[in-house]
Amino acid sequence: MNLDLVRRTERFLKDRFEEAQYLGSHPLEKAYRLEHTYRVANIGREIASREGFDETEMVIACLLHDVAYCEDFGEDGWKEHGRRGARIARPFLESLGLPGDRIEDICYGIAIHVDDEADFPGERTPFALSVGDADNIDRFDAYRIHEILSKDNYLEMGLEEKRSYLAAKLEKLRKCLMMPTGTKTARILWETRVNDYISFYDRLSAQAEASSEILDLERSRL
Repeated sequence: MNLDLVRRTERFLKDRFEEAQYLGSHPLEKAYRLEHTYRVANIGREIASREGFDETEMVIACLLHDVAYCEDFGEDGWKEHGRRGARIARPFLESLGLPGDRIEDICYGIAIHVDDEADFPGERTPFALSVGDADNIDRFDAYRIHEILSKDNYLEMGLEEKRSYLAAKLEKLRKCLMMPTGTKTARILWETRVNDYISFYDRLSAQAEASSEILDLERSRL
């Protein structure tokens, strides 16, 4: 991996985040966004290593995938941050001296990682798709379970509300499991993460079911 190019990309990203008015006034969001970016870059590097992609290019793409957070999104702006990120990244990538076709692949991956759409022509290569795959895989990390349960006020729910909540969560997770990925490696990582979530919520659901009655042991073993 070309560490010089990676370090220059890290510096570019951090400088953009340092200049961001919104992130400057929301330090926790700024810290989270940078931490998330590094996790995505590490996931992307793992995908690249296993799939034979250029690791340097993938790490750079992932480091820049959320660079548009340096801007104030405004109303409905979040949906555009992939496309806007590609526009911000392009001149920087050109300054690194990367070949034109690699810049296009990186920019297209950044552009489509939010809603699968770009505002310029491009090819949905396995490399480009891997930027969004790495981002999605990180959304199913251990900390996010705590964050989701806290945000949804799980502890304040009554028992029946918890049961309904967990049933809906498990149904959604099983649908998520079928989401397509760009590579076999991403498929393995994705299924591992989502199945970890399903296992956790299955256990939490079983705990809720055992909280108000004596269960039929024979039935529960099925």
